[in-house]
Amino acid sequence: MKAYESVEKFLPTMRMYTNFAVRSIKKICSEIGPREAGSEAELKAQNYMAAQVGDAADEVKQDEFRLSPRAFLGWFRLAGVCMLITLAAGIVNIFVGEIPYSAYVGCAAFVFILMMIVFEFLMYSEFLDPLFKKATSHNTYCIRKAAGETKRRIILAGHADSSIEWRPTHIGGRSMLLFSFAYPLVGLFYTAAISIVMLIKGDVQPILIWIGCAFIPGYINLIFFMNYKVCVDGAIDNLTGCMISAAVLKYMGDNDLRFENTEVVCLFTGSEESGIRGAKAAVKQHPEFKEDGVETLFFSIDTIKEYDHMAIYNKDMLGTVTHDPRACSLVRTAGETAEVTLPYTTVYAGATDAAAFTKADIPAVSLVAMTPGPPRYYHTRDDKVDIMEPKTIEKALQIALETVYLFDEQGLGAAK
Repeated sequence: MKAYESVEKFLPTMRMYTNFAVRSIKKICSEIGPREAGSEAELKAQNYMAAQVGDAADEVKQDEFRLSPRAFLGWFRLAGVCMLITLAAGIVNIFVGEIPYSAYVGCAAFVFILMMIVFEFLMYSEFLDPLFKKATSHNTYCIRKAAGETKRRIILAGHADSSIEWRPTHIGGRSMLLFSFAYPLVGLFYTAAISIVMLIKGDVQPILIWIGCAFIPGYINLIFFMNYKVCVDGAIDNLTGCMISAAVLKYMGDNDLRFENTEVVCLFTGSEESGIRGAKAAVKQHPEFKEDGVETLFFSIDTIKEYDHMAIYNKDMLGTVTHDPRACSLVRTAGETAEVTLPYTTVYAGATDAAAFTKADIPAVSLVAMTPGPPRYYHTRDDKVDIMEPKTIEKALQIALETVYLFDEQGLGAAK
């Protein structure tokens, strides 16, 4: 059976559940507000959304985990400070002493910054967590059980937290964002080259150190990249994914629909914006997702706005993680049933929760509808309810439902 065959007047029903999702998002933004990772507001939002699922969930579970919410992108500020210290050491070295101590500082800073980029930004590890304040975050599971023996499990997920504002994106959009990364990065490699030359030769021409001052604005920009005074509403990123997932369960509950052998789970993760910490905690706290013999699919729904840019992320975490091709094919087939062609694309910067599950060898896939770039509202105060696009939310809900029904019917084994 297809999802569109499960009830009469399917399309009007989809509009009703789209309105349910939109209303819920508006209420969360107006009554709960921004939801920084590990905050009380993040937990309140999860509890509210679980209440909206209501009796459609046979069981609601909530796990907590500890993290340092500001460690993941804290390396921006640390990198800027390190580079300013290195530059200051070089200037002092021009006037004081013959020992090229600034070269040692520069090389040490270069290595430390590279380690932060690799471990935090590329590998999403907890490299800097010991340096930052701890908090408690949560994952909330709403579970609709199978009528009989559970042979399959599909987890539809969105993250409940919202991002601290990225100042350059708010000020200048995509161009400013790219410049904010490229400019200091050139300065980093320039300083490293000067430091290495100084170590080899024992000295460099002072003018080369003075040239390094041209990168000071870039280093200052890194220090103030994150606007910690503003946590965004996150209506699009990612209450859309949360409420589409919730709407799937509510649709099944309201219409008394239950699969014989497939468990359907709606998961609201915490702390995705802090390095997919919630998803990483989920795979660690629930080894049964991989080991209990139940065929499991993790389906991340994230940032649903631009209809024309709706796509399947078959590669994730800066393109370093490849999602299960069967899972990607399953969602693509569901898209065809919902009369939309879903291209494959890659997360070139950042990651979705699906990356944590794929890295844990649990089949996963992401559905996203966001202009590449990223768009101006991404991680800025512009991510508000008034820019939601119900048409895109409705189509994503259809795709999610068709994916659930297709997975129940054939699992992953029959996917093309």
